[in-house]
Amino acid sequence: MTHLQPSARVPALWAAAYGPRHTRAVSRAARCLLRLRAFARDLALADHVPFGGY
Repeated sequence: MTHLQPSARVPALWAAAYGPRHTRAVSRAARCLLRLRAFARDLALADHVPFGGY
């Protein structure tokens, strides 16, 4: 049985999303990409719920 790792941060996106040196547009786009990445990961893991998820 494999151990599922907690969602890892993408350092470049994280810095762009929450760093002080980026414009609002860049920060907003990076946050959207981080949310999209988290959603895609959750969707991919949805099939791997023990006992069929019922």
